[in-house]
Amino acid sequence: MKVLIVEDEKMLAYEMEAFLKKNFYVCDLAHSFKSGIAQLDTNRYDFVLIDLSLPDGDGLEVLKYAKKANPEAAYIIITARTHLKDRVSGLDLGADDYLAKPFYLLELQSRMQAISRRKFNIKEELISIGDFQVDLQKRLVLCGGESIELSRKEFDLLSYLLLHKNRVLTRAQLSEHIWGTFVNDDYDSNYIDAHIKNIRKKLNSSANTTWLETVRGVGYRINK
Repeated sequence: MKVLIVEDEKMLAYEMEAFLKKNFYVCDLAHSFKSGIAQLDTNRYDFVLIDLSLPDGDGLEVLKYAKKANPEAAYIIITARTHLKDRVSGLDLGADDYLAKPFYLLELQSRMQAISRRKFNIKEELISIGDFQVDLQKRLVLCGGESIELSRKEFDLLSYLLLHKNRVLTRAQLSEHIWGTFVNDDYDSNYIDAHIKNIRKKLNSSANTTWLETVRGVGYRINK
């Protein structure tokens, strides 16, 4: 998943970035109001983490803009402000959660996982698809109780498609949210097709994957 961190405390921003990357997120950084808006104008995100006290503007205005530019993202306010009115204002504008500084990075991860479970209506530890079960937290794919080994990017790709089941995702969307880079469908996106081919090959050795569909000329979909 792709995350935008809008935080002017650079050391904290770098710590958050390093931690989230270690936990398989793709991250962009913005250290000001202006750069945050610029990132939102050119990229799409799954999570946006926003500090309220930015050097050149109010983080609540970033949130307001972001909700229009990237309505599908989840938003967490991260700030040292302790006033109830700031928290209420952020939640009223559509923030999904509020995290007060100082905080533990593990708490941030836990909040993000909780939001993902709510957003994608994940109620069980294992998500079933066909003859397979996928554990998003432990990053496991199981079939008949046996684990199937996928590479890091193969698992990221499969889980992202699974979270957006029944929705067609283009190669450009998959590239941006999994690799952090944007490709045009008319450009060379063979590496995405190669990863899908490898996923199918590995899973098909245990059971069929007719639910993993190629939508010709567009991209891929998990049809459940």
